Amino acid sequence: MNGFRKGLFASIVAIAFPLTQAGAATSTFDGAWNVRISSSSETCGNGATVAIGINNGQIASSSAVVSATGRVVDAGSINVNLSTGITRAVGFGRLSGTSGSGTWRGALCTGTWTAERQ
Repeated sequence: MNGFRKGLFASIVAIAFPLTQAGAATSTFDGAWNVRISSSSETCGNGATVAIGINNGQIASSSAVVSATGRVVDAGSINVNLSTGITRAVGFGRLSGTSGSGTWRGALCTGTWTAERQ
């Protein structure tokens, strides 16, 4: 196997392995969350709300329009990838109890987000 294929295979395994651990412990942050996304730029839009779910620390969107994937650890640190069509953004931040906040960035835009548990 050449170096590229070996690296690609290792990446796929690293991504797939955590998703197949059926016996993983329940995360403190499991449940339904509403995430409000804001940008300081008018051209990027402002004020979208996305519903996400967290199950065993894995993030998934509750919306047919926006795809969300990522992970939150028990300490509350969160990394999420959002996409809709060809538009993609990554977000980082922290959850604590029933709320959270952080920053996000896309190809041409940046901003902040806040979250509340439903």
